[in-house]
Amino acid sequence: KENIPLAPLHNPPNLVGIEVARTIFPDSPQVAVFDTAFHQTIPMESFLYAIPFELYEKHRIRKYGFHGTSHVYVAEKAAEFMGHPLNELNLITIHLGNGASMAAIKKGRSVDTTMGMTPLAGLVMGTRSGDVDPALPFFLAEHLGISVKQIDDLLNKQSGLKGICGSNDMREVIEKKDAGDVKAKLALDIYTYRIKKYIGAYFAVLERLDAIVFTAGVGENSPFIRERCCQGLHKLGIEIDAERNKQTQEGIREISPSDSQVKVLVVPTDEELEIAQETRRVLEKGGTPLNR
Repeated sequence: KENIPLAPLHNPPNLVGIEVARTIFPDSPQVAVFDTAFHQTIPMESFLYAIPFELYEKHRIRKYGFHGTSHVYVAEKAAEFMGHPLNELNLITIHLGNGASMAAIKKGRSVDTTMGMTPLAGLVMGTRSGDVDPALPFFLAEHLGISVKQIDDLLNKQSGLKGICGSNDMREVIEKKDAGDVKAKLALDIYTYRIKKYIGAYFAVLERLDAIVFTAGVGENSPFIRERCCQGLHKLGIEIDAERNKQTQEGIREISPSDSQVKVLVVPTDEELEIAQETRRVLEKGGTPLNR
């Protein structure tokens, strides 16, 4: 309950699930698989904010990252597809759903991710703003006279694609863009620009990149978004084969040219399966989601 403010869209329903399960199955063990777990390997220079250090020491204010369950699942599947151990690979995983985040994975370990202390930071999302000037809430409070709760609602539920063009459904946004809607085009430009910018940043962090992995609803199903995100990155060894990108076959597939320096993959995520596997590890071996 104390952590509800960190993820106001996600924590309340999860808490309800725990309480209901406790009532219906009082003798069954419960295992919490945190979406932050995979990101516990992120180094301090990446997770610490440049604010007074005692805020970290006393209140644990820092970047935590989210979507870890999805990032680790698709990273492992990508490694299997490429025929290499995950601990030998450097990957950028891109989870694009209504929520969206990226992770820089160095030799199998998360070293940076776009979301922060809450799932609001980073990429432009369906209804979430992603990165904004930290002083923006103060400006909104002072000049619009709105409350902290209203600002939280504005940034979490009224921003992102929805805030720019009125819809948080990527299929609808692309349809509107194709029909000549200027705001829909702008929303897509902002959305893909942010992703491309983070690809460049994470390339620098990793120093060597083996593959980019697209996943989740938009990442798996939108050739347009994948193409736009990788456009103009050929000097980094990142290219997309137009015909491969248009294919709609199920399962893992490569959408980069066969001779591409950096593989670009589409890997369907299965967060439920990953959660089940982590739960089994905990129950059978007394381990944690990091004991892999």
